[in-house]
Amino acid sequence: MSTTILGFESSCDETGVALVTFAPGQVPVLRSHALFSQVQMHQAYGGVVPELASRDHVRRALPLAREVLEKAGADLAEVDLVAYTQGPGLAGALLVGAGVASALGAALGKPTLGVHHLEGHLLSPFLSADPPEFPFVALLVSGGHTQLMRVDGVGQYALLGETIDDAAGEAFDKSAKLLGLGYPGGPALSRLAQQGNDQAFELPRPLLHQPNLDFSFAGLKTAVMIALRKLGPAPTEQQKADLAASTEAAIVEVLVRKSLRALKESGLQRLVVAGGVGANSRLRRDLNAAARHRGLRMHYPELELCTDNGAMIAMAAAMRLQAGLARPTCDYRFEVRPRWELGAA
Repeated sequence: MSTTILGFESSCDETGVALVTFAPGQVPVLRSHALFSQVQMHQAYGGVVPELASRDHVRRALPLAREVLEKAGADLAEVDLVAYTQGPGLAGALLVGAGVASALGAALGKPTLGVHHLEGHLLSPFLSADPPEFPFVALLVSGGHTQLMRVDGVGQYALLGETIDDAAGEAFDKSAKLLGLGYPGGPALSRLAQQGNDQAFELPRPLLHQPNLDFSFAGLKTAVMIALRKLGPAPTEQQKADLAASTEAAIVEVLVRKSLRALKESGLQRLVVAGGVGANSRLRRDLNAAARHRGLRMHYPELELCTDNGAMIAMAAAMRLQAGLARPTCDYRFEVRPRWELGAA
C-alpha cells in the first residue's frame, strides 16, 4: 500500500509545495512540485524582508498546492500526510507553512509532520537520477549554513565541521553587494566571474591549512572590501569581473579542500553536496575533477532542487517514515523552531 505526502516549504523567500508517493521498501517518487520565488519582491531592499516574505507565503501556499495536485493528476483525498518545514528559518515564514499544513491536515483528518529544513537539503539528492547510498559525507552549503556532516543513514548525522562566522552563501552575497551586483548576489557574482581572471587578486583562504574541518568566510569579505577600495571610486567592469572571479575561486577552493579532507579522515568515498551554493558551476566542476582524480563519487540534487523547495521536505518526511523515525500527529497544534540544530532533529 502506497503513502502520499504533500509537503510545504516556507522557511525564507521561496514557497514550495510537492507531492511524493512511496510504497514499503521502495524509493519515494516525486510526482510533482511547484515553487514561487520572492526574489523580485525583495530586490528593492537588497535582501529578504521577513514581514513581506511571510505575507507572500500566505498568498502562494494554497494556489501552489492546487497546482501540484493538478500536475500530478491527484486530489486531496489521496493525501495521507501533510509535511511542513518546522525550522530553522524565519519565524513568521515558518508559521505560515506550519499553519497552512496543520489546517489542511485537520480539514482532511490526516496527520501532519514537521521536517528539519537542513535534513530536507541533505536528503534532496535522493530525488536525483543518481541517488547516493549510505554512508556518505555531506557538504551543506546555503545562504545561512556551511557544514560538513557524516551521514550513516536517515537521522544518523554527525557534525564534522561548520562555519564559525559567515556561511559560504553569505560570502557570495556580501561580496556581490560590495561589487554593486544587487540581490540575489551569489548567482550574479558567479555570472560576472565567468568574464574575469581568478588570479588577478590574492585573496585569503581562511582556515584552509588549519587541522580541522571548520570554515570562516568573514575575513574573505573584508579582503574583498579592501581590494575594492584600492581600485578607487570607479573600478572598470573588467576589474570587477576579476575581483568576482578571484572571490569565487577563494570560496570554492576552501569548500573543495575541506570536503576532500573530510572524506579522507572519515575513510568514505562518497560526497553529497546540497543547498543553494551547490548549484555553483565552478564548485561542481572542481569537485568533479577532484573526484575523477581520486576515484570518489559525487552526488548533487537536480539544479532546480538546489534552492529551497517543497520536494525536499516531502522527500525527507517519506524517508523518515520509512526509517521508523517520524512521529506524525493528528493533534493540530504546532510550533516552529527558527533555530534548530540538525543533530537534534
